[in-house]
This record gives sequence, C-alpha cells and structure tokens, in this order.
Amino acid sequence: MTDWLFSPAPTPSLPVTGQTARFPVRRILCVGQNYAGHAREMGHARAEPFFFSKPADAVVTDGADPLFPTATANLHHEVELVCAIGEDGGIAGWAVGCDLTRRDLQAAAKEKGRPWDAAKGFDQSAPCGAITLGALPDPAAPIALTVNGEARQSGRLDDMVWNPEEILAKARELWDVRPGDLIFTGTPEGVGPVQPGDRIEATIGGLAPLAFTLRPR
Repeated sequence: MTDWLFSPAPTPSLPVTGQTARFPVRRILCVGQNYAGHAREMGHARAEPFFFSKPADAVVTDGADPLFPTATANLHHEVELVCAIGEDGGIAGWAVGCDLTRRDLQAAAKEKGRPWDAAKGFDQSAPCGAITLGALPDPAAPIALTVNGEARQSGRLDDMVWNPEEILAKARELWDVRPGDLIFTGTPEGVGPVQPGDRIEATIGGLAPLAFTLRPR
C-alpha cells in the first residue's frame, strides 16, 4: 500500500448511459478548427489537424454547473462531439462536450506565439455529457448549441474536415493513446461570448444532451 504524502485527488469520470459503471478520464485532447465554417470565422483555411489539451479534471459532468472563470472578459462556447477511447484503444463511445475558451487570452497568446494553456486548459473548462457506447448513432447528425434559448451554433457532424477515425489516427502519431482518453473533435461556426448566469444547452442527434448554467463567482 502506497504511503501518500497527502490523499490523491479522485479520478475524474463520466457517466455512461444505461449503466452504473463510469468512464475514468485519463486525459483530454482537443482538435482545433475542424469545421470549415469555424476555421473561416477564425481566419484560417483547411489544414492538417492540430491538437491542444485540457487536464482530465477540467471535466464538469452529472449536471453540475461550472464556475465562470477568472481572468477573462471574453469567454466563448464551443459545442463538440467527444470520442471516448476504450480498452482496445479504439473509440468506445461518444458524448456531447463544450470547450469553454478564454478567447481574449487565446488571442493574446496567438499574437505573441505563446501556448494556449491558460486560454483552453483552465479549471472546469470541459463540461461533458454522458457517454453513449457503441457506434456513433448518426455520422451526419445535427450538432447545435443554444444560449438562454437563443440558437448560436448549428451544423452537422459530416461537416467535419477530419472525421473521428482520421483524428484518432493522427493522435496516435503524436501520443500513446490509451483507454480513458477523451478527444474533443472541433466545433462548428457560431462560437460566441457567454456571461455569468447564462444557460447553455448543447445537443448532437442520438446522444445524451448537455446543459449547464455558468455560475457567477
């Protein structure tokens, strides 16, 4: 038995639809600008997929409401299809996620050629719904997000530049992808700002929806 200097943090995890077993989260990889419309609105053309990461404990799940982050005046929503990597190293299931982004910090980092960690990998920056195991119910399913009932993002999964299997193959070139990894696969156009108290609802056809309210500090 290990004698810890202090008690280790609990393992982050996600619920699985129809099961009591939970999915242990090892790490979170995210793909940038994987929908042509979003790439255009961010001023970029089609390119090879690129990745950034979030810590495993950035996940917010089970209906919990994340705190509005510190150090930003321009927080953005980004609805995403999430791939959950299973025991065999393949995609075992799927979920609806929201990549919360400190857009002002990201813009400043881009301008200076610095990493995006503070813009993307902050506490409670990865709200995620329950995982649906098996094949993706509909590879052309609608993906959408509303803020306080107002439509903000709307697209289809087959609008992705790189599909999930292609993304996984590229990730394997860069990392030893293992069970428990989550891959956020990019967001359609329409990203925009949110404020404390806003209610965000994100959906992908055939998957458990995601809904949360940004709690003020």
